Amino acid sequence: MKDFKQPAPARLSSTILLLRGGEDVEVLMVARAYEIDFASGAYVFPGGKVSDDDRQEAWKDYSDGNFDGDELAVRVGGVREVFEESGILLARPRASAHGTHVGQDVCDRLASHRASVDRGEESFLELMKANDLIVCLDDLVPYAHWITPEMMPKRFDTRFFAVETPEGQHAVHDGHETTAAVWAKPGEILQRGREGKATIIFPTRLNLEKLEDLGSIEAVQSACASEAKVTVMPKVERREDGAFLVIPKEAGYRVTEEIFESVEKATAARKG
Repeated sequence: MKDFKQPAPARLSSTILLLRGGEDVEVLMVARAYEIDFASGAYVFPGGKVSDDDRQEAWKDYSDGNFDGDELAVRVGGVREVFEESGILLARPRASAHGTHVGQDVCDRLASHRASVDRGEESFLELMKANDLIVCLDDLVPYAHWITPEMMPKRFDTRFFAVETPEGQHAVHDGHETTAAVWAKPGEILQRGREGKATIIFPTRLNLEKLEDLGSIEAVQSACASEAKVTVMPKVERREDGAFLVIPKEAGYRVTEEIFESVEKATAARKG
């Protein structure tokens, strides 16, 4: 009997589209360091795997919104990753009204903690407690849901969220996992990818195209509120003219398939 290998488990992960610009939307892209073992050198949205710290029940007392379980963890993880990779903090002082955010002064004061939180040496929850801050989880609008194909050795169950960047905060890359933090219109990043000036992996490209089609923060918020999210787990279809990565047309992206070889090249780690 043929021995079928079980797919690797998909790790719960969070990706955040930080938006600004209102009617002429820009999104924050960070450049992954070449030493990173997944999508190295690529331009991506801030994000990463959910940690044990993100799963602590105590987050319910230090977050806006009524979330629990994986939904609580994946939103906390997204806020934490944004802080680690860009320095932007989606949080408010406990004494402030719902809907407000900390200013750049707080981000600057806590910036020295980014690296230790990233390495797991310091708890993001304890950092929020010590500064009496509440993370604004209900600001995060569900944008997309992608799961890595089953044949890949490393797999992620990734929830994409969109959020308007707090006014007055600015992004600074971490110099470790990310080597640049760039605000750009979606079309500008896509054009850089077409010209070979930026590596953009398949899910990132399709979600940038979706953002370009929507065009404004208001349109993003409206579409995300009204559309049912279709989980995208690409499948490989082998045909006479080659192998293709195929996604459901119900997901609403510009394309529903891509030549697998081109996707594989873009996803592979680049060593500079």
